[in-house]
Amino acid sequence: MDFTDAQISRYARHILLDEIGGAGQAKLLASRVLVVGAGGLGSPLLLYLAAAGVGTIGVIDDDVVDLSNLQRQIVHTTDRLGVPKVESARVALAAVNPEVRVIPHQRRLTAANARALIDGYDVIADGSDNFPTRFLVNDACFFAGKPLVSAAILRFDGQLATFKAGVPAGPGAERPPCYRCLYREPPPEGHIPTCAQAGVLGAFCGALGGLQATEVIKELLGIGESLAGWLLVVDALAGTWRRIRVRRDPGCPLCGDHPSIVDLAVHAGAADAAACRA
Repeated sequence: MDFTDAQISRYARHILLDEIGGAGQAKLLASRVLVVGAGGLGSPLLLYLAAAGVGTIGVIDDDVVDLSNLQRQIVHTTDRLGVPKVESARVALAAVNPEVRVIPHQRRLTAANARALIDGYDVIADGSDNFPTRFLVNDACFFAGKPLVSAAILRFDGQLATFKAGVPAGPGAERPPCYRCLYREPPPEGHIPTCAQAGVLGAFCGALGGLQATEVIKELLGIGESLAGWLLVVDALAGTWRRIRVRRDPGCPLCGDHPSIVDLAVHAGAADAAACRA
């Protein structure tokens, strides 16, 4: 790819990295990423993906900007209160990098539309704050064969993982786990509080969202060690980071040896959750 002078200046720090270089930056410019949720995690994730030059960024969320969001959802601003979050994000990303194409999907993610949305992207990044969406995204990515970079946060605690159970692996390679290998099914409603109920440290959303953007870029470029098969657990108060090995569960209902989930119909009866209000 022939870069313009402006692109060389904009992406110079990437091009200097041996692991990225000009070829890697060109690949980023040709890549497509879908971000589920324009909330606390989605905000820094979206901004860093745009700054990195990911050529096409889709964002799905059916919510509008509220004053209570601004403590952590840094992609939105006070003058955009009441504006759909996907439109607010589009404006912010255009200001960071006008070269990036942003596709706003102002809707709920449902069993009916998940595959059609996900099929159009290379990597999916989930920043939702509710379990129905997390399980739906995981299952849809599995059936679509797409890498999923998933993050979750509550109070001062965060988790980050990459799931590639549906992505074809090389001969003899160990099959990686999916989200259901870690959490078999959604917990009972109300069993685990949401950020709106328990709170969340705004600055920590930025830290975890930045890490999530890093893992997305690694997956797009095939560099470094993937987090597939690992769970990164972060305790912001203690300042600790733990990487826990997660292996595929042969009894997993989705990716196990005898799966009982063969399509997204399992989600059809559930409340089709909004993308994210973290």
